Amino acid sequence: MNWNINFISQNDFEKHVENTIRYFGTKLSPYDLKRFNLNLIDPIKLIFDKSIFNKSWYNLINSEISRQRDKTNTNEIGYFHQRIFRYIKNCRVPDNGQEGGWDVIFEPQDGYEISNGNVINTIYIEIKNKHNTMNSSSAGKTYIKMQNQLLKNESCACFLVEAIANCSQNVVWTTHTTKSQLLAMLSS
Repeated sequence: MNWNINFISQNDFEKHVENTIRYFGTKLSPYDLKRFNLNLIDPIKLIFDKSIFNKSWYNLINSEISRQRDKTNTNEIGYFHQRIFRYIKNCRVPDNGQEGGWDVIFEPQDGYEISNGNVINTIYIEIKNKHNTMNSSSAGKTYIKMQNQLLKNESCACFLVEAIANCSQNVVWTTHTTKSQLLAMLSS
């Protein structure tokens, strides 16, 4: 098989996949009541689920454990998407919450000249694992985060990347944010 990806070697990609699978394995260790209760569980929802789906407590708790594991694994797949950028030259993946909370920061060696002659020195990227991971509140906060970054740094660009989108698109992203909402978000 020919390896036709030039930003990552086949060996590095295999290690990246192996690390993700290893992380999955750590999440498959047995659950006991103490581990189960580490996550906040809505008892009212459990009661409704038990009644509506006519499940035993044993089956209901097993379903909740499966749901928790699936959520953890889905998050790890998101990290898989994000961490692969580490293999691209001049790209870095900040630790969670660091460097403004950006998922990926790309700094081309000589900048990137755009059509009007301006040079982009830094590209900030927010990655969403799937197209449905942002509600309107989250979308608004992400948009404001990008606006704020653009105001602080005139030689940057910001991109929202959906790893799994309904369709591929290259559009300018806008939101319907009022001036008062913008000021409230910037002050928080």
